[in-house]
Amino acid sequence: MLTSITEGILCCLTGKTANLVLPLESSEPSDGFEYVEVKPGRVLRVRHIVPDGSIVHCKRKITVYRNGQLVIENLGDVLHSEILQCQDGDLEPCSTVEVELADYKDIRTVLIDSKRTISSCKGTHSDVALFFVHGVGGSLDIWSSQLDFFSRLGYEVIAPDLAGHGASTAPQIAAAYTFYALAEDLRAIFKRYARKRNILIGHSYGVSFCTFLAHEYPDLVHKVVMINGGGPTALEPSLCSIFQLPSCVLHCLSPCLAWSFLKAGFARQGAKEKQLLKQGNAFNVSPFVLRAMMSGQYWPEGDEVYHAELTVPILLVHGMCDKFVPMDEDQRMAEILLFAFLKVIEEGSHMVMMECPETVNTLLHEFFLWEPDMSRKGSSKTDTEKAIAASDTLHTLKNSKPVNK
Repeated sequence: MLTSITEGILCCLTGKTANLVLPLESSEPSDGFEYVEVKPGRVLRVRHIVPDGSIVHCKRKITVYRNGQLVIENLGDVLHSEILQCQDGDLEPCSTVEVELADYKDIRTVLIDSKRTISSCKGTHSDVALFFVHGVGGSLDIWSSQLDFFSRLGYEVIAPDLAGHGASTAPQIAAAYTFYALAEDLRAIFKRYARKRNILIGHSYGVSFCTFLAHEYPDLVHKVVMINGGGPTALEPSLCSIFQLPSCVLHCLSPCLAWSFLKAGFARQGAKEKQLLKQGNAFNVSPFVLRAMMSGQYWPEGDEVYHAELTVPILLVHGMCDKFVPMDEDQRMAEILLFAFLKVIEEGSHMVMMECPETVNTLLHEFFLWEPDMSRKGSSKTDTEKAIAASDTLHTLKNSKPVNK
């Protein structure tokens, strides 16, 4: 805390911002990371993973008891149900065990240890790309569980660091962090990596950029996922906010801000959550960037009419314990959007994709695999929702209220 205050005083005296976020020296791709210059001197770090046949380790323990009961335990990787959905990934044969219960009079145990290479799975194609967009104060690292999960399933995934976040460059001019400047950055990233069919996944403020891209490129955006993004209200920065304080003051308050974010962003505040906060680089941005980001959230075009014009299927995911975005805001969004479904995760909060990765991954995967009945394209929203509810794939909720990203 004392160090933070000292650095804040130096920041005030020198007029410089401490802890600037800068890219790595090399711009060459390494370990799935690339550095893309969207404008001269404006470089974004991008995690780009192209499927090349991921190997999944399968370990099973089969126990046959005297009464004939067969128990199968999964001892390997978490990817288990996905393996059953693979269509053309059998590059290595899987071990198999045939058990005749009548042959066993004593307890018998059989271990299966095999590997399978997944080159593609049902619903994944060479023309599909997944784009993950984080919100204020985050980085692409908040998506680590999703990036690993979907790349191993054969999806091509793209996740950028916004300007001033993660390992992207941090311009020292407030205009670099307006909604329009950031939106143009993401437009450049999207145009560079887009395939024939693209799925956008946004979190918090990142949802607005996904909405922007879906509106701008309706023929390229196939589906959208909005995680704790709030309601369909035009963005406008709050004039009475702590983030309007000078950058040096915010720097002194950074430990308090980090603690506040931990309490409000996670349903629990244990050692696991603190580690997740550290790993995801959440709120690990300079005070100048944080202040500029919060002040730059001005997007008057993004009102209810703008959102109502979206025609792609949209999945809304909301953490029940979210203290930043009330659930009725997402309910209002579900009500306004033409083709939307709202799923509430009771044990999750604002950072639900980090708190409940398996739940979120499964939910997203089901949505990616699901295809709407195009023969009902002219039907009303209510009819479509009934069709989805009948198949037990997604759930819908409705209500009302405005937004605060």
